Amino acid sequence: MNIHEHQAKELLKSFGAPVLEGGVAFTTDEAVEAAQRLGGPVWVVKAQIHAGGRGKGGGVKVVKSIEEVKSTSEALLGMNLVTHQTGPEGKTVHRIYVEAGCRIARELYLSFLVDRVTDRVAIIASTEGGVDIEEVAASTPEKIVTIHIDPATGCMPFHTRGVAFGLGLEGQVNKSCQKLIANLYRAFTELDASLLEINPLVITEDDELVVLDAKMSFDNNALFRQADVAELRDRTEEDPMEVEASKHDLSYIKLDGNIGCMVNGAGLAMSTMDIIKLKGGEPANFLDVGGGATKEKVTEAFKIILSDEAVEGILVNIFGGIMRCDVIAEGIVAAAKEVDLSVPLVVRLQGTNVELGRKILDESGLPIITAEDLDSAAEAAVKAAKEAA
Repeated sequence: MNIHEHQAKELLKSFGAPVLEGGVAFTTDEAVEAAQRLGGPVWVVKAQIHAGGRGKGGGVKVVKSIEEVKSTSEALLGMNLVTHQTGPEGKTVHRIYVEAGCRIARELYLSFLVDRVTDRVAIIASTEGGVDIEEVAASTPEKIVTIHIDPATGCMPFHTRGVAFGLGLEGQVNKSCQKLIANLYRAFTELDASLLEINPLVITEDDELVVLDAKMSFDNNALFRQADVAELRDRTEEDPMEVEASKHDLSYIKLDGNIGCMVNGAGLAMSTMDIIKLKGGEPANFLDVGGGATKEKVTEAFKIILSDEAVEGILVNIFGGIMRCDVIAEGIVAAAKEVDLSVPLVVRLQGTNVELGRKILDESGLPIITAEDLDSAAEAAVKAAKEAA
């Protein structure tokens, strides 16, 4: 789960991170009130969306008067902001953050993430702040410092020194950086974060460190013990179909293809998507109904797939272990009758009660293409989708 910059800063502030004063606004009047409360003479007005590259996309503006705060807020609120992370479709700006300005002497990069290769938390730092870290890694990798922290020891003084000296910091700024690293590691681990990125982390002309931007992502599987974090979820930033799927405990991710997939089991779902591509097609989604899905759950899954206008064919691939094939078949029939089925449907069932499941499909009166193996099922789905396009 992702959160907005202003939310991330509030969380980090509670762990002792230095952030500038600011206020979130959903209207122009609220933005003006926030600016007046901060006092000026310089403010930064920032669009709040779940994507990076806001500055390059025109979503971050430095202003020097209340009138500019008002006009900038009017321009940003409701705009469709396109960045390299949103894709060409962009994202609508529903809220902005008005923040006090500061005098910047240097910009640094700092992030914490879960390194799945080493099974440790990795701290990545660079003297090249304000620049995409991928660009730095490609052009000047020697300017990146990476330090891994063993969860058995946690963040130790030699870790914090490694980052601070790796950034070339001296004196009081070096000490401040070491303290900040320790606090951020505590925030990262205690909040079950999967990513914490500060770009830039700035040194002001007064030799003070300031978290000027912050991005945080959290492990969805740990939200049950992070109630305060879960409340920060902004569903307007998420795909509506993915939000609907989460209501029914379905694992759904929208993709760019045209063949809808409904599978039980993540591994089988990945294999199904692979074989669709092997046969020359493109999967429209990842959808795992789970091992113990009910008829109602299957019905909702089917309806979500059909709500995607890009879908020109559907492949249902079920292996009935815990899941029974007749339950899947009943769900497919119920959903197809409830939603106008206007695209080809290919179903491959194997496992528990497979014969009963196939009988339910055959007697449904629906134009369903059945297959006994995954290879022929994928081939039939790709062919049917191309003919229907």
